[in-house]
Amino acid sequence: MKEPFEVKEFDIIITNPEYKDNSSYKYLEKNEFDHLSNFIDEFSTAEDNTDILVFMRKGYQRNVKSTITIQNYVGLIQMKNGFQIQILPKICLDVNEDKDNKQTKRIFLKMLRTMKDFPSKVFQTSSLQVDKMNLYEIFINMYLQEVRLLVKHGLKSSYVTQEDNLNFFKGKLQVSQHIKDNLVHKERFYVSYDEFHLNRAENKIVKATLLKLQQLTNSAQNAKEIRQLLMSFEMVEPSIHYEKDFAKVVLNRNTIDYKNLMKWSKVFLMNKSFTTFSGQTQSRSLLFPMESIYERYVSIHLKRIMESYGWNVSIQDHKHYLFVEPKKQFALHPDIVIEKEGRIIILDTKWKRLTNQPNKNYGITQADMYQMYAYSKKYHASEIWLLYPLNEEMLNCKDDIVFNSGDGTIVRVYFIDIANIEDSIEKLKEKIEDKMRY
Repeated sequence: MKEPFEVKEFDIIITNPEYKDNSSYKYLEKNEFDHLSNFIDEFSTAEDNTDILVFMRKGYQRNVKSTITIQNYVGLIQMKNGFQIQILPKICLDVNEDKDNKQTKRIFLKMLRTMKDFPSKVFQTSSLQVDKMNLYEIFINMYLQEVRLLVKHGLKSSYVTQEDNLNFFKGKLQVSQHIKDNLVHKERFYVSYDEFHLNRAENKIVKATLLKLQQLTNSAQNAKEIRQLLMSFEMVEPSIHYEKDFAKVVLNRNTIDYKNLMKWSKVFLMNKSFTTFSGQTQSRSLLFPMESIYERYVSIHLKRIMESYGWNVSIQDHKHYLFVEPKKQFALHPDIVIEKEGRIIILDTKWKRLTNQPNKNYGITQADMYQMYAYSKKYHASEIWLLYPLNEEMLNCKDDIVFNSGDGTIVRVYFIDIANIEDSIEKLKEKIEDKMRY
C-alpha cells in the first residue's frame, strides 16, 4: 500500500494541476479527489444533530475550481480502492522543528491518550519511529501493546460449552442430534458439556483481530510483533461471527485487561470509528473530534496544575440550569470551573483558529459570548476565560483581548500553546492570580 496522502486540519485540497505547486493548497490527483468527494456524499451520521459539513466542506473557487476542506476531525480515511488520507491537527510549531510532521504526530498522540474512552493507556511513542509510520500503523501498534500486556498478565479461561459425538457419555445428551447421527452407531453419544478452556469469546475476538491486522500492516515492526503474539493464541479459535462473539463478552474485575482490547477490536474488525459518523460503503475511517480532544487535554493538565496551587477544579460541571421553573431546563456545562477563597472563575475551551482582526471580534462568535454571559450570571462568576489554541497569526497579537459587559461580566481570551501545554497553563495560572490581587 502506498504512503497516505497527508494533510492538516483546515488545509484546502484541490485537483486543478495548474495550482499543484501553490503552497496555499494541497494537490490531489483527480481520481483520488473524486473518491474523497464520493466518500463525503456517502457519509451518514448516527445523530441528527451532527452535521457532516462540520467535518468536510466541499467548495468551489473561480480559478482553482473544486475544493475540499477538512476541519474539526483528525485521523485516517481509507477509500474503497485502498487510498489513504491522513489528517493531522493544526498545531502552532516552528517549521524547522516539525520535519515530516513528526512533532505534530507525537503531540497528537499525547492528546489522544488523555481521552476518557480512548482505548490505550500503555502506549509508548518513544519506542516507535513515528515519522515513518502512518496513523493506522501507530494505532495497530497501540493494539499490539495492549495484547502484549494481556499476554503478560495471562489469558483468561472459562467454561465453554462444547458439542461433540463421543465414544463415552459426558455432560448432557443432545437427543435429537444423537438420534440423527447415531442411529446405527449405538456405541457413540452426541453430547454437550462444559470445558474449562481458553476458547472464550474475548480471546477469539483478539485472535481474529490479530489475524486481520497481519494482513493489513505494512510495518515490519508490527508484523513481527503479531507473529510473536499469535503463538500465545495457538489454543484459541479465531472469531468468525463477530457480532455474536461481541455479544458474549463479559467485562468485570477479572477481565479488566480485555476492556480496551474490545474497543479496538470493534474498530479493526467491524470498521467502527470513534465518531458519530459511519460510512455506508467499503470505505472506512478512524476519526477523532478535535474539539473534544482539545477540551480534555487542556482540562486534565489544568486540573493537575491548578489543584497543586490550592484551587478546587471541576471539569464539565453541571450544577446549574438556564431556567428553573416550572422545572429545571437547559443544563449548563462549562468545561472548567475553578474556585479559591470564595472566588469562582469559569474557563471554556474552544477549538477554533482566531484571527488578528479586532474589527471582526477576532472570529469569536456571538453564540459563544451569549454562552459565557449565561455562565457568568448563573455561577456568579465575574471572570470568564476563553481558551483558544495558539496559532501563527495570533503570535503577533501583543494586546490582551478583554470584553467587559458593563454589568459585572468580564470575558478574557487566552491562547494555549499546545506544544508546551504545562508552561502555557502555568502562565495562565499567574495571569489569573495576578487579576485576583487587584
